[in-house]
Amino acid sequence: MTKTSHLLQIALAAMMLAAPVAAHAGGSDKEVPRSNTFGGDCIKCELSGRRMQGAHFLNANFTGAALVGSNLREAHLLASNFSGADLTGADLTDSQIISVNFTGATLTHTRFRDTQAQGSIFQDANMGGADFSDASAQGTNFNQAQLVETIFRSTDLTGANLNRVIARGADFRDASMRAANLSYGRFEKAIFRGAELESAVLMGANFDGADFKDASLQHASIAGADFSRARNLTQDQLDNACGDSRTRVPPGLSSKPCNGGGGSRISIHGHVVVSIPAPPAPPAPPAPPAPRYLVEPIPALPYE
Repeated sequence: MTKTSHLLQIALAAMMLAAPVAAHAGGSDKEVPRSNTFGGDCIKCELSGRRMQGAHFLNANFTGAALVGSNLREAHLLASNFSGADLTGADLTDSQIISVNFTGATLTHTRFRDTQAQGSIFQDANMGGADFSDASAQGTNFNQAQLVETIFRSTDLTGANLNRVIARGADFRDASMRAANLSYGRFEKAIFRGAELESAVLMGANFDGADFKDASLQHASIAGADFSRARNLTQDQLDNACGDSRTRVPPGLSSKPCNGGGGSRISIHGHVVVSIPAPPAPPAPPAPPAPRYLVEPIPALPYE
């Protein structure tokens, strides 16, 4: 263990012990507010079950640390590294998580409700059953994360990267997912009711059994996506998106191509198999010859 890591653990221990002592001295059960700021290394620290509510972590390195069931409500995690850390069941409700690296972390059933998590990295993290309800996660990177039954209700995922995630049964109800990247993700039985997917990229994603009731797909790219067994998907929704010959939609529905043409679409057993281009517009008639004036024309009156 490095000297910096040892000193940081001592400081954390002192912070955790101070609250109950002070509370006992004051005859109150309330937790003492904390404004401690921590940095440096705490690699593979064992901090499970600790109370660190309101703590500040700035440029801290908690790689591989164990914080199982820890209380980090209202904490501020800024530009810190929690890659490979285990925060199973931890509570980060109302926390600020800005530019934090959780690559490969275990975050199953972790609570992120009302959290500010802009620009953070959750790549390859296991987040099954985590709760991100009402959180702000604009531009956050969930690339290849495990999001099985993760809750994103009313979450702002604008511009987020959900490329190749495993999100079976995830709840995106009323989420804002404008310009988000859902390419090649597995969203079987996920809930997108009322979700805003304007300009989102759903290329090659699997939506088997997913629920799209009242979801918006305006300008969304659904090339190669599989909606063949999606629920509550309408033709109006598909008309606002664009796909290609690989796009699969429910029987009786069709998707239009992304080439901007107004061609006809043929759907067979849920497959868009051919797109017939619209005929070219007829040429415009030639303009009539300009009149020849014997005198200067009278200028037009200006609009009032």
